[in-house]
Amino acid sequence: MLETYRTIKEDSIHETEIKKSRFICSLKRIESEEEAKAFIQSIKKEHWKANHNCSAYVLGDRQEIQRTSDDGEPSGTAGVPMLEVLKKKELINVAAVVTRYFGGTKLGAGGLIRAYSGAVADAVQQTGIVEGRLQQELYVSLSYAAWGKMENFIDLQQIAVKETQFTDQVIVLCLVNESTLEDFKHQVIDLLNGQVQFEEGVVRYHEQPIKEAE
Repeated sequence: MLETYRTIKEDSIHETEIKKSRFICSLKRIESEEEAKAFIQSIKKEHWKANHNCSAYVLGDRQEIQRTSDDGEPSGTAGVPMLEVLKKKELINVAAVVTRYFGGTKLGAGGLIRAYSGAVADAVQQTGIVEGRLQQELYVSLSYAAWGKMENFIDLQQIAVKETQFTDQVIVLCLVNESTLEDFKHQVIDLLNGQVQFEEGVVRYHEQPIKEAE
């Protein structure tokens, strides 16, 4: 299993207009080629009056499966530029369909490449990217007297916290990378002079929004 992956935050639709042509980018998280193909067909059915419904998708932990379609646009001016955006942003398991309603002005090959790649890039930016990390859920139980120290430690180390319960004691559900789990435990034991208990929960991917570099 991957330690980390990147994908879009959620399914979305984003529209842009270039020289009176409408470019509508539909993004979807996918888990299989069948799902990707069904999504593309659903967009084509919805926008059957459109001039083109170009598509691209990446699938697999390392983008092993890559597919594109120019859907009638000049070869190489739509699907591949769309795919390149998904690859450059290191996304996995994402399908993109850009629907074009022709506005009467031809854009030329270079213009089409910029339009289709730009439509996907804008849609991804508007939607947002999340990074999934394979993390251990760890319940940390401690006294109220020790909570201040623990809270400062969590802030300083930037530990992700899923929830905090205040009952007869404080129980913090921390999300810790598997590779640093034992080190985390030792640090907390030292910090709290051993007055702490741990209970391991499940190991799963937890997604956090990330900000792309400008």
